[in-house]
Amino acid sequence: MTDTRILLNDRAIRDLKPSNRGQYRARDTQLKGFHVVVGKRAKTFAVQGDLRKDGKRITTISVRIGDAETMSTREARGKAKTYLAQISKGEHPNPKPSDIGTAGEGLSLVSTQPGAPRGVTLKEAWARYRDAHLVRKGRSEGTIEGYRDHVERLFKDWLDTPLQELADDPGKVIGRHDEISQEHGPYIANGAMRTLRAIYNHARKAHRSLPADNPASVVDWNSEERRNTAMGLDDLPRWFGQAAALPGPIRREFHLFSLLSGCRPTALMEAKPQHLDLRRRVLHIPRPKGGADRAFDIPLSRQMILCLLRTIRFARHFYPLQANDWLFPAESDSGHLAEQKEKRDVLAKWGNDLRQTFRTLATPAGVSEFDARLLMNHAIPGVNAGYISRHKLLEDHLRAQQQAISSIMFDALGDLLTKDETIRSWLGPRATQRAILAAKRQPGEPALRASGGLAVRPPRGIEPQTNLDSRPGNRVAPASPPGISPDA
Repeated sequence: MTDTRILLNDRAIRDLKPSNRGQYRARDTQLKGFHVVVGKRAKTFAVQGDLRKDGKRITTISVRIGDAETMSTREARGKAKTYLAQISKGEHPNPKPSDIGTAGEGLSLVSTQPGAPRGVTLKEAWARYRDAHLVRKGRSEGTIEGYRDHVERLFKDWLDTPLQELADDPGKVIGRHDEISQEHGPYIANGAMRTLRAIYNHARKAHRSLPADNPASVVDWNSEERRNTAMGLDDLPRWFGQAAALPGPIRREFHLFSLLSGCRPTALMEAKPQHLDLRRRVLHIPRPKGGADRAFDIPLSRQMILCLLRTIRFARHFYPLQANDWLFPAESDSGHLAEQKEKRDVLAKWGNDLRQTFRTLATPAGVSEFDARLLMNHAIPGVNAGYISRHKLLEDHLRAQQQAISSIMFDALGDLLTKDETIRSWLGPRATQRAILAAKRQPGEPALRASGGLAVRPPRGIEPQTNLDSRPGNRVAPASPPGISPDA
């Protein structure tokens, strides 16, 4: 039978008919040199290429990859890329004694001696990528921690493995991607491979001996669909009821502010009192996702201001030391809220669910997609991004849009703000004051022992009963939203 050219995949190879006499080759239409040798009883993956020296062809070699009956086409294609890259550099991928004379004098052969140096390891490449790329470019701690988790947890047993070894055997990478997909899910598997791909590409800038083909590029990526976990207006009353029943008042306010702002939780956790400017009515986020270059101000609606005032009063009472440094303090190693997960039967939506809800409810609130992107600090596509001065829109336009979103969320509660005792004890008049007084009557409360049970002076610039409407420089509507008092 004559040779043929087809797109090699598992199904196409199964359909190849055995040779009646001798052998024939089915060559891949995508990767030049990659083919399957078909005989009477076997099918074998192989690559073919020209060994060259000083630009001149020395000989043509064919290298066996593996049995097509037991090896997947994806794995074979990955190895084929590696072998072809070596052949293009004058290296024999699988040298044998008989190959030395065939290859020609002066051609480099892949070392097969044990203990031979194999170059930079994954641990070394990760340390360099972290310090020279992530830290130097001001990436956020959350971003760096995500990369660290991938490398030091999911690739822990590869830390001392040379990148050259992974490049020579991309089947290992394929297998690890499949393994992570089964054990941890498709999203984290793809994320781990993106991390490995980035580290390898960065390492190759300093180690040019590494093959140009990235071993992470051969995986079959899992399909990723955007999670549809947002709430609608009809879902908000139940969510507010669940949030009101949470025992921790600061966690409760954190979830509410996440909903009202649409901000990423990791950025809010690291917010500090000095980032809050009540006169301008903004909360500055200095290091969001993307690093310091993406810093922005969140315009505050009236409901958001009241949420933060309640947070500050609770923080000053329960965590007087940590409250000096963090807007959402906690008894953690960092001093601020570090874990925002809740059991789904306790609080159905939290974290990025609330961010999606913010974006979803912006539409019925009459906020355009463009303004919603600005409020959420999303990148603006196209050439228009370079002509927008965000801070010029902040003071009036974006704050009005923010207020529209907050108002539609609270309007969804209807009369629950006055009739539901649980929600009223959270958002009703003087609710914060009553909660603190009730906590003082619990002698075993650790946070009260820390504060000595004394009244705590409010932070500088914030008076306990100040009506924000009357302060100079504030443009707050005179009337409070329904069911919310300024001294809540």
